[in-house]
Amino acid sequence: MSATDDSLPMRIPVVDFSSWNDPRDQTARMRVAQELVEACQRVGFVYIINHSLPESFLDEAFAWTKRLFDLPEEVKMKAPHPPGWAVHRGYSPPGFEKVSQSLSTGDDDEIKRKMRQIPDVKEVYDIGSEENTDQPNQWIPEELFPGFRAFMNKFYWECNRVGDSVLRALAVGLNLDDESYLAKQHSGYENHIRLLHYMPIAAEELEKERATRCGAHTDWSSITMLFQDDCGGLEVEDISRPGTFVPVEPVKNAIVMNVGDLLQRWSNDRLRSTNHRVRLPPLADRFEGPNRMTRDRYSIPYFMTTDRETVIECIPSCTNENEPPKYRPIKQVDYTRMRASMMYEK
Repeated sequence: MSATDDSLPMRIPVVDFSSWNDPRDQTARMRVAQELVEACQRVGFVYIINHSLPESFLDEAFAWTKRLFDLPEEVKMKAPHPPGWAVHRGYSPPGFEKVSQSLSTGDDDEIKRKMRQIPDVKEVYDIGSEENTDQPNQWIPEELFPGFRAFMNKFYWECNRVGDSVLRALAVGLNLDDESYLAKQHSGYENHIRLLHYMPIAAEELEKERATRCGAHTDWSSITMLFQDDCGGLEVEDISRPGTFVPVEPVKNAIVMNVGDLLQRWSNDRLRSTNHRVRLPPLADRFEGPNRMTRDRYSIPYFMTTDRETVIECIPSCTNENEPPKYRPIKQVDYTRMRASMMYEK
């Protein structure tokens, strides 16, 4: 990875993860770790290729996702997202959720009222660990959608396996003595799958801001691993040009990994939790019909989060006498509660 010309548009770096999985070549593993951390410092987003999740397995995940959202509404509503924000599981129909970046406490109701005037045109199904009793899963009955629950539980833990490797590479790239420093705070039980379907919508509706797909925001988690179809529409803010967003073009079988807010705090802002959003697909072949209707878009983000009681405080290698910690320690559960309360109506 080489230095970039600031006059050129930002590009999302690519890191080949194949060498990380070969313990015989420590030099190559260190190179991967350093490339990963550099990408997270400079951009906050990175394509990870050769990550060990088979193409057939990812294709199956998208096939299940499409079958899920093709179900009749009354079947999907057999597993509804519970009222309020405390439990983040189950099916959310279009307009139910509004992504928010605000952390205000004084005018929360007014902020949410204004935001909801422009709806997010998407439907969502949220899944967590079966062992997480604080966030119980909401499943469509097996007789109505056989095999879905079993596959998604398998997918959950396979993603966790790969995410554990990413966290270990980040720890090495941050010059931590213990490769497991970050990973050991992530048992996997607090992770979170989102199955997302962005329905077709007239391009004009988005261009004139009468509707949104997903507004600009950062993620709450430690890291996010995103799997996206070939439609496109994801955009990332250029850190060097605030307010300017660049497309994250789909790359077949790649993981789009990004830093979340917890890891930014943890790393004393050394790693970047970057604003991103979903807008119009960038290419004409992603539209259908004379009215420039967008194609269906499916994506699957996998959020990795520390265990509930983990205290997020400055990583030892990210502070010194010239760079004191910028944030007060905070428990993951307290931070997540604050963010979740802004997303749903009480």
